[in-house]
Amino acid sequence: MNILGPDYLVFGVDDFQSCRQFLLDYGLTETQNGYYQALDGTGVLLRERDDPQLPPALASGSQLRETVYGVADDATLNAIVEELHKDREVHIDDEGVVHSHDDMGFALGFRVTQRTPVTLAAEKVNAPGDDEMRPVNHTGASATMPAAPRSLSHVVYFVPDVAQAEAFYRRLGFICTDRFTHVGPFLRPGGTLDHHTLFLIQAPPFMTGIEHFTFHMGGPTELMMAGSRFVEKGYQSFWGPGRHQLGSNWFWYFNSPLGCHIEYDADMDRHDDSWQPREALPGADNSQYFLLNWREKWAPGPDNARA
Repeated sequence: MNILGPDYLVFGVDDFQSCRQFLLDYGLTETQNGYYQALDGTGVLLRERDDPQLPPALASGSQLRETVYGVADDATLNAIVEELHKDREVHIDDEGVVHSHDDMGFALGFRVTQRTPVTLAAEKVNAPGDDEMRPVNHTGASATMPAAPRSLSHVVYFVPDVAQAEAFYRRLGFICTDRFTHVGPFLRPGGTLDHHTLFLIQAPPFMTGIEHFTFHMGGPTELMMAGSRFVEKGYQSFWGPGRHQLGSNWFWYFNSPLGCHIEYDADMDRHDDSWQPREALPGADNSQYFLLNWREKWAPGPDNARA
């Protein structure tokens, strides 16, 4: 099935104004009706927790109320409806969004994607031996350079039965690209080459919910710039910056008022159906190649010279 990845996430939040400001400071653009979008139109829809239009909350109290996937065409949408109708309720709203739920109770939506192509150059580096270097007299970074989220990348769930959860998404054409032993799989739907748009983590039932979500940036420098600006606005770094092993993506995670973590990511691996999934033991050694700690700006001088 030609599922491209998540188009938007729906949250029912406890403190709407704090969440709104958080998403604006993160770099999303407010459009209308509580929607906050990246450059390609993917994004986050905010609602008050008790909004009656929201799907029922998970028993855990997770503020994520629905994940809405974008698909390539009506044929894919019809195939999803046919598959889901085999064993669960399906509802199609007035805007043509298909609503249902997965085997863990997460509300799911599907629609023909409304994302728009982003035609911005990726980050280029100057390296001896590479013909595709940055043009002469073009600086690699600046204090005022844009660093806006480009596209909703992936979402990570805590689930009580990772095998059952994976089996459900395989029905929809998701395949495993890599796996952490006894933890869960990284899953890629059929309509993208991104290493993953969904990662499942085995957890106790009371933790069922979202662990984090993230948006793609234009490269490591944009990630570092956006994260540094976020810290300077007073937000708390949770993990990073660094670079993951499985997926190879750069990362920087932050605490959020959405009841989960939020991440910036950049330079994720891409795979096709010839890729052979890897499996790694969970733990710090296999989770990142390196991990950095942010600190305030510093400069050498006589007052802080080292012997």
